Amino acid sequence: MSGHDLPSEPFERAVACVIPAKDEADRIAATVDAVHKIIGVDLVVVVDDGSADGTAQAAERAGAVVVRHERNRGKAAAMESGAAAVAERDGARARHLLFLDADLTDSATAAGAPLIEPVQTGRADMTIGTLPAQVRADGSKAGGHGFVVRLARAGIEEATGWAPEQPLSGQRCLTRVAFDAAVPLAAGFGVETALSIDLGRKGFRILEVPIDVRHRATGTDLRGQLHRGRQYLHVRRALAARSALPAGSGPSLRSLFPRKSQ
Repeated sequence: MSGHDLPSEPFERAVACVIPAKDEADRIAATVDAVHKIIGVDLVVVVDDGSADGTAQAAERAGAVVVRHERNRGKAAAMESGAAAVAERDGARARHLLFLDADLTDSATAAGAPLIEPVQTGRADMTIGTLPAQVRADGSKAGGHGFVVRLARAGIEEATGWAPEQPLSGQRCLTRVAFDAAVPLAAGFGVETALSIDLGRKGFRILEVPIDVRHRATGTDLRGQLHRGRQYLHVRRALAARSALPAGSGPSLRSLFPRKSQ
């Protein structure tokens, strides 16, 4: 996408990485360690979104600044809390913001340069990382049937004329100006879809870039289906709030959880 004029500012400024996390004690330290290796990142903020394990302690030991939510408030709230923590330290400095998932472990380093460089050089106001096909531990292909992706993609295209390859990717880098223009963020798992619509409609430049990272992808078991059901509801809600629901927008709730044949 194209169209928004960037403010006159130095593109060499540092980057703060914000990592929303819930119950990621086993992975967060490796992710933080990997982010510390990204050139240009000089602040790592982990937002512990109501974890019941030792996520916060593991992140602190790895050298992250930790913000804690006493109860789970959702990804969008965690992103806003992390950005607010960065702003408290920035003053007029206004770092760019890199958002990464907590479960990337050592692969998080590979997300840095591709996402940051277009923002640093002024070619984009927001970059979105497109991931390679993910494989589960047992060797099977991860993910579901793609209905949430198709809904989000169609809704973004309806609203902006642009159809992203991976509209649900949470790996993103934004200028501070772009992030502030999108606040308040859409709730829950609708946040990525809404970011693309809100910034696209305001003329900010959005660029998808390939990144070679791995994360813990959901499968087709009950837990995975429930996760995708929540995603679907959140994305649909974000689209409806922006009058961007495409015609024939996705399956019915009943079809998300079909009954087994007797």
